[in-house]
Amino acid sequence: MFGACRALILAVVALLASGPAMAEDGYDLWLRYRPLADSAQARYRPLATAIAAPQDDPSIRIAAAELHRGLTGLLRADVPASADAIAPGAILLGTGGDRRIAALGLPLSTLGREGYLIRSVRVDGKPATVIAANSGVGVLYGAFHLLRLVQTGDPIDRIDIRSVPKVELRLLNHWDNLDRSVERGYAGQSIWDWWKLPDITNPRYVDYARANASIGINGTVLNNVNAKADSLTAPYIAKAAKLADIFRPYGIRVYLSARWSAPIEISGLKTADPLDPAVAAWWKAKADEIYAAIPDFGGFLVKANSEGQPGPQDYHRSHADGANMLAAAVKPHGGIVMWRAFVYAHENPDDRARQAYDEFKPLDGRFADNVIVQVKNGAIDFQPREPFHPLFGAMPKTPLMMEFQITKEYLGFATHLVYLGALFEETLASDTFAKGKGSTVARVIDGSLEGHARTGMAGVANIGVDRNWTGSQFDQANWYAFGRLAWDPEASARRIAADWAGMTFSTDPAFVAPVVDMMMRSREAVVDYMTPLGLHHLMATGHHYGPGPWVDDLERPDWNPVYYHRADAQGIGFDRTKTGSNAVAQYAPPVARQLGDIRTVPERDLLWFHHVRWDHRMASGRILWDELVTRYDRGVAEVAAMRARWATLAPYVDADRHADVMRFLAVQAREAQWWRDASIAYFATFARRPLPAGSPPPAHDLDYYKALRFPYAPGN
Repeated sequence: MFGACRALILAVVALLASGPAMAEDGYDLWLRYRPLADSAQARYRPLATAIAAPQDDPSIRIAAAELHRGLTGLLRADVPASADAIAPGAILLGTGGDRRIAALGLPLSTLGREGYLIRSVRVDGKPATVIAANSGVGVLYGAFHLLRLVQTGDPIDRIDIRSVPKVELRLLNHWDNLDRSVERGYAGQSIWDWWKLPDITNPRYVDYARANASIGINGTVLNNVNAKADSLTAPYIAKAAKLADIFRPYGIRVYLSARWSAPIEISGLKTADPLDPAVAAWWKAKADEIYAAIPDFGGFLVKANSEGQPGPQDYHRSHADGANMLAAAVKPHGGIVMWRAFVYAHENPDDRARQAYDEFKPLDGRFADNVIVQVKNGAIDFQPREPFHPLFGAMPKTPLMMEFQITKEYLGFATHLVYLGALFEETLASDTFAKGKGSTVARVIDGSLEGHARTGMAGVANIGVDRNWTGSQFDQANWYAFGRLAWDPEASARRIAADWAGMTFSTDPAFVAPVVDMMMRSREAVVDYMTPLGLHHLMATGHHYGPGPWVDDLERPDWNPVYYHRADAQGIGFDRTKTGSNAVAQYAPPVARQLGDIRTVPERDLLWFHHVRWDHRMASGRILWDELVTRYDRGVAEVAAMRARWATLAPYVDADRHADVMRFLAVQAREAQWWRDASIAYFATFARRPLPAGSPPPAHDLDYYKALRFPYAPGN
């Protein structure tokens, strides 16, 4: 079965080795499998002579084919895959049901369903490497791990790796609409061609599944949380079922966002009240219909009573009432309900940051055991920097699922180079102090803090039909980092960046070291030129593109940037201490004390929690106004440094992708300057102080920046 594939791969490898590097466009992501240096090939070839795998498990067949594809490309030599006897240097794949695996006496009972072992062993007296698990999907994850080690130059001659995911549900949330538009999508149309499904499928769906399996993602929510009821009708269930069939051997379950009012819109019920028996019966029948088409359907994601979406509160019922009714419908099939905690109250709030806590904290312990509450990383909305959400650590009786945004709605879309691994890591490492020091958000998410078995992490996908998948080359790293951190929330963002850079571009240390440094500094740069010192939600109206701190004319107060920065002649910042909204009290007492005291709050969160005088003395010795301008200047300077650094790395990267990144960095440099100039021009009208020495004035006056309009910005 591998003969034709082997011949084709060898022909491609020969072509790669015979002349200059072929042009690349980013489609291959981190799974490029280009030939290693001659010395590395010589080191690995004796350790990867053949692949021995049973052929009766579809996931193991895929694992064997992936190893064949990867090792043949990396080692510039045929590495055949079959079920034959073991040869010296063979890679043996299998589960405990395989007699050769069973004979090795491996501790598979500790691995769960998805974990795996990679170990140097002897089989029939011959040296070999075994990848073993309790399921074919576990073997597939292990195969991708072994390929990563070879790609990045790690030794595999005396290998002994045990890897078990710390988080059960590792999902992408696609905010994809049925017309193929993508809300907050900056990489082209949706990859789901609903019009052609289920009859015609795109080979890209398989490559999507490969990429996700390579980083351990095991679920995908196919449609936007702002859902259409049509997604739950028979034609669309059949389309979702076709995708589920493609994804299943890669370990990926499909989920659907459910519109709360679907019983009314689809079947003409008079109500969607969750306590109405007819409504519960409708959802049970709908769940039965879905599971008949998709036996391993994961369940529902629900956005309710937020941003105009219908929900149980329309009938004076609680979020728990709604979630539990849906949970009862899917429970007989093993399904779950992911209920989002991102909510707006209908009335104008004193502080929007308080709303989710105020609504969900009283419901702790009232959700069914197959409900998990999905909470954004911060209390506002995916800002360049937010303190961790106060719900983490505050609902000990309820499993909470992290929601990160991989797509960069508030961080320069796909245009700006911003490595979100640093943001994800910062949030996960934050200490809630819910049960004393060490009660990190990561421990809330992985269930270890409160002993929850139901755990999850979701990422709002940044994937589209652009050839490079994510709109820009470096945005691939955010998809990659999300998957790796969902598998292990305590993993190192820096190490993940190094792996991605090595697999995606070059493993040469002269390339990897400066690129990883650039990636790790990039998130702080965007915070500096957009929202320094705890400022937040300063983006322009609707599309969230570019600065708009002056916006003050929207219908709701909390839609306006002025609501969040509260600049006046005395100072700037949102008072969330006991003299203001007291949102700080939603955190555990040690955290609340630190954040609520202007003397101890980290300066990165200063203006999030405090309204601070313009002449307040900062740690640097500068007054607040001068420090604010200095941070804006620092962000612009860092982008200039990124451009200069990337320019020097041309020898390590193919010309097309190097030039592509250079073009994007040029746009980022221009827009960082725009952010800096517009923000300073506006805030100067309140501070009424000169710029610090050496800081140039904005290029234009404030009216110029206010007049800029972008009616066709993507992602709306």
